[in-house]
Amino acid sequence: MRPAGGGPSGGDEDDAALLRAVARGDTEALAVLYDRHAGWLHARLARRCQDEETVREVLQDTFVTVWRSAGSHRGRGEAGGWLWVIAARRLVDARRAGARAERAAAAPAEPPVAAPSAEDRVLAGLEYGEVGAALDRISPELAEVLRATVVDGLTTRETARLLGIPEGTVKTRALRARRELRAALGAARPGGPHALGGTA
Repeated sequence: MRPAGGGPSGGDEDDAALLRAVARGDTEALAVLYDRHAGWLHARLARRCQDEETVREVLQDTFVTVWRSAGSHRGRGEAGGWLWVIAARRLVDARRAGARAERAAAAPAEPPVAAPSAEDRVLAGLEYGEVGAALDRISPELAEVLRATVVDGLTTRETARLLGIPEGTVKTRALRARRELRAALGAARPGGPHALGGTA
């Protein structure tokens, strides 16, 4: 049994086999995968989001995505890390959708909606606009580390497991990625602010 609120532990070869079966349309394999991973995914999502309904919806969306995309796993890194990347992105999507709905529902006389947090601004910037374009210009191996650690919110250890590289390499690439991203942003917008502030 997996620890509550922890992460995946063991069974990675079995998980890979289950994902291959899911990719072939095996609903029983999906049910087994759900039973094995839903508990820790729910606990981790709940630590990031206090709205239980949102957490349940994100968890459901995660396994809908797994059903549709299981063939893309290719056995690279731990299945648990791959599942968490999907869940983290679904949570980001849910938060953005919720923020848009709140803005649309707010009456003109009401106080303005609170400004997005620094984290939300970074997440949005890394996927859209100038920062997203700059991210596409840096080395792919650096960009994937930055997406995993900043966009998906993975720890150094989780990123290392997901990408199949040492933790020290993750840290080194993260530093290099930030430097290259700042340089790319500076070239596109000389003298302008950048989204990542400070060093790693």
